[in-house]
Amino acid sequence: MNFFQNIFQQYSWAEVQQSILSKTAADVRRALNTSRRNLEDFKALISPAAMPFLEEMANVSQQLTQKRFGKTIQMYVPLYLSNECQNICTYCGFSFDNKIKRKTLADKEILAEVAMLKAMNYDHVLLVTGEANQTVGVPYLKNVIKLIRPFFSHISMEVQPLDETDYTELIAEGLNTVLVYQETYHQEDYKLHHPKGKKSNFEYRIQTPDRLGKAGIHKMGLGVLIGLEDWRTDSFFTALHLDYLEKHYWQTKYSISFPRLRPFSGGLEPKVVMSDAELVQLICAYRIFKEEVELSISTRENEIFRNNIIKLGITAMSAGSKTNPGGYVVEPESLEQFEISDERSPETIAKMIQQQGYEPVWKDWEMFNCD
Repeated sequence: MNFFQNIFQQYSWAEVQQSILSKTAADVRRALNTSRRNLEDFKALISPAAMPFLEEMANVSQQLTQKRFGKTIQMYVPLYLSNECQNICTYCGFSFDNKIKRKTLADKEILAEVAMLKAMNYDHVLLVTGEANQTVGVPYLKNVIKLIRPFFSHISMEVQPLDETDYTELIAEGLNTVLVYQETYHQEDYKLHHPKGKKSNFEYRIQTPDRLGKAGIHKMGLGVLIGLEDWRTDSFFTALHLDYLEKHYWQTKYSISFPRLRPFSGGLEPKVVMSDAELVQLICAYRIFKEEVELSISTRENEIFRNNIIKLGITAMSAGSKTNPGGYVVEPESLEQFEISDERSPETIAKMIQQQGYEPVWKDWEMFNCD
């Protein structure tokens, strides 16, 4: 089997970037008017030439989203378990070289956090840790999933990349979804932003979705950290990765997230600033390219933007998020991974969604049948 890394190595970053910039209005019209879109169409939809077509793209995106997902927004919430990390990452508050108080939640503390999340109506939880294999490795994660499984019908995870056998073991315990962001597909810049730790291994990270697919994960999430590199080129490589995965692991579902670089303790200024209009363009481009992919927006974005994006292609949204371990109950003053922008409560967000004629969905399915 050809793994994605073999396909990735056939592409030149500079050539892809130039190809996107050279797309014309005629290319955009063709992408909008065809029913079978390919990666060249995606390039056209994310190109500067597509910006005058933004309203038309938004209309097409809205129609495709409603056809596939109806008028629903899936609600999820992150549960930060630990800020311990062995990596140095230039953009993250949890970076090993950032002198902060480290915290990893014990069972009793996890259950206290879970009780608060259940009081907020959540049934879909995203477990998040730093990348510290000795502290929050597979045994810790396995224990956490066992501990919280009675309380949630959907358990997602965003932690360090693992081996295929590790994923197989965690899936058997009740793990449903894994998010693994490449951060950037620009290899040289990747090394600049990840100088130390296991995360500095570009090849191991880019191979992670293949390991997940072979392990039989129900859903995986892809994405890049927007601001580290040219967002158009990075998004093309994400779309290339998604296209490959859908063909090779067709039984797995996929989601895309759009994290824009946010302030944190120690701060990194974005290399490339993406405007709100450009983020709308990217969201619509993904929806038009792959109408079945789930598109998620987090509390990194501000109230006004999140209000206006509901009808344009987004299918999942977090609310009331805390990005620090114990942030809901146990230790609310511990350092956040990044600053959130939309601080409204889940209840307020749910009302906003309903006011737009959409339904907030707290529980989408039962993962385990009771005998």
